[in-house]
Amino acid sequence: MIINRLKKDTMNIRQIILTIAFLMVCIACENRRSDVQITILPEVVSTGFIGNGAEWDPYDEAEAWGSTISDEDWNKLFSRLDYMKPQYIRCMINSPYRYYNVETGKYDKNRNIESISRLLKYCTEHDITVIYGEYNPPTWDMKQDQEWIDMSVDYLNYLVTDLGFSCIKHFVIFNEPDGNWASTNGDYELWKNVLFRFHEKMKTYPGLLEKVSFAGPDVVVNYKNPVSPYDAEGWVKQTVSDVDSLIGIYDIHAYPGQGQVRAGEYKEILAKYKRHIPKGKKILLGEAGYKYWNPADSILGAEYRHRVENHPFTKGSDCNMFVYDYFYGLDMPLLAMEVMNSGYAGVAAWMLDDAMHSKNDSGKTEDIKIWGMWNILGEEVFSKPDEENIRPWYYTWALMCRYFPAGSEILKTSLSDIAQGIYAVAGRYKGLFTIALVNVGNEDKEVVLNIPKDLNGVQLFKYEEQNMPANQYGFPIPVEQKLDLSKYFSIKIKAQSFILLTQLQE
Repeated sequence: MIINRLKKDTMNIRQIILTIAFLMVCIACENRRSDVQITILPEVVSTGFIGNGAEWDPYDEAEAWGSTISDEDWNKLFSRLDYMKPQYIRCMINSPYRYYNVETGKYDKNRNIESISRLLKYCTEHDITVIYGEYNPPTWDMKQDQEWIDMSVDYLNYLVTDLGFSCIKHFVIFNEPDGNWASTNGDYELWKNVLFRFHEKMKTYPGLLEKVSFAGPDVVVNYKNPVSPYDAEGWVKQTVSDVDSLIGIYDIHAYPGQGQVRAGEYKEILAKYKRHIPKGKKILLGEAGYKYWNPADSILGAEYRHRVENHPFTKGSDCNMFVYDYFYGLDMPLLAMEVMNSGYAGVAAWMLDDAMHSKNDSGKTEDIKIWGMWNILGEEVFSKPDEENIRPWYYTWALMCRYFPAGSEILKTSLSDIAQGIYAVAGRYKGLFTIALVNVGNEDKEVVLNIPKDLNGVQLFKYEEQNMPANQYGFPIPVEQKLDLSKYFSIKIKAQSFILLTQLQE
């Protein structure tokens, strides 16, 4: 009887232990389900990646504002770019500030050559891919004149062949030709015919077409000029159909709203354009930034209008006043992630520096384009030395340029259904991995990463509103170094924050 009771008690204890173990497994599984699962797959979504960068135009108006870029400011710019390591630069000129004197009607390829030479010399020495071009002809009534085509091509050859700026790989003949703000006013046939004529002229310069091809059509995503038969997607389709043999790289411009990108909607828009690109050709975002015209961004739009009211050096006619804000340092890398994961070759942020442009390049300092990571002429022209300081979004954009170098393979990522607000991109460069994550949600998240292999010697960077470690120059520094990560590991990402993990050390 005693033996039977002992057997019964032993069975009860075993049942209790098994029940507790089962409950612990259930709790663990429930916790695991509450984690965001991100799998980095071996499938490559983008090869021949050109890289991320910025619009860096050669300060056409600085002299009109009464101040050239000083050696001290050039060195400051170069130092910031040395850290950032932009892989791609879009560089556009206004010919009346360069080779064409409107008052005399004369062509002079050496006119105001210094600033563009310093810019292109830096890009050449640092092996940066440059898409170079012209915003418009010297005067709008010259848009079909052979005189302009002759001057423009001769100047291009001067830069590339005579001065040796081999960084220039592609050439834009009109900025945003689909726009009603462009001299072409959305006339596709005019743009196409002028493109052929540029090509014919370039053929007369030995070796130029081997060095430089055209970038196009340079149109604006989701825009339709009322007088044009084509929207932006139609321009891309027609360009592929009519002049693909002349196009070295396809480029489009994108200025989405915050709401649509944070909701995950923009990848479908990007896919619309990508599907038309012929096999073997690349597409990138020649310019990109955010605008706040959509209903989902009405609060931001109201704040934008409030900020530009009575502003001393902008009427807000072409600005983004949120470049001063922490959250823009989340939105820009998020846009880059969507671009990269959509198989594009890269993206240039509009823009590097406020000191590059006034509205319509009028030379008026009371309406400049505030879009940059700083204003290098803040002290000299605007009597605002603080404007020369690095703004928050440089922090994350520099990381997205530096640690996804040209030639990276962008790998496919798979996120679990509960990943609302979490976005990721992964790259592999010479066998070394970089993974960037952003959380634009309102809750901290535990992220479980499943990666193709163990990672050794990893640096961890964090961009949090109260925690963005930087050195004395404002350049990001890692919060941890030499981490060894298993193929399956977890990491916490705070609400409204960004992190980057990389094996790259340079």
